Amino acid sequence: MHKLAAVLLASALPFAAFAAGSDDTTPPTPTETTTTCTDGQIYDAEAQKCKNPQDASLGDDIRFGAVRELAYAGRYTEARAALDAMSEGESDRVLTYLGFITRKSGDMAGGMAYYARALEVNPDNILARSYMGQALVEQGDIAAAARQLDEIRIRGGAGSWAEASLAHAVGTGQTLNY
Repeated sequence: MHKLAAVLLASALPFAAFAAGSDDTTPPTPTETTTTCTDGQIYDAEAQKCKNPQDASLGDDIRFGAVRELAYAGRYTEARAALDAMSEGESDRVLTYLGFITRKSGDMAGGMAYYARALEVNPDNILARSYMGQALVEQGDIAAAARQLDEIRIRGGAGSWAEASLAHAVGTGQTLNY
């Protein structure tokens, strides 16, 4: 069993830096959003200035990039403000991010509710399943987390960060900080 845990840990470590909702294997590079902009503003590279998240010239993909960067920096309130400005409403992508930010802000039950809603919208959302599974590990429910890991694999998530990070958590009983 220790060998399996070591294999799971070794396979998960390259993925440890993944951020909420990202397919990138490295932490987000800090941009002006976190180094220059203040009060939750988002840097618009095209306009070369900071803008409020609600600015109509910012698309949802720019907002999601900012959410990822802000969340990685632990600036959950600002990340939430960017999510609230999204034009796509309560998509499973938005609900997953809301779950992550809510859970990392200390509201486990609220985060779990957002993950459940994301899965109602899209049962194949492997990121929501991974974050939910990690929350279950944090609550000590390894069996329920393992069921989410199985669902990730069944739904085509084998080899993804979502699978690797949850496999690490299930195998070690410890979640990655991010």
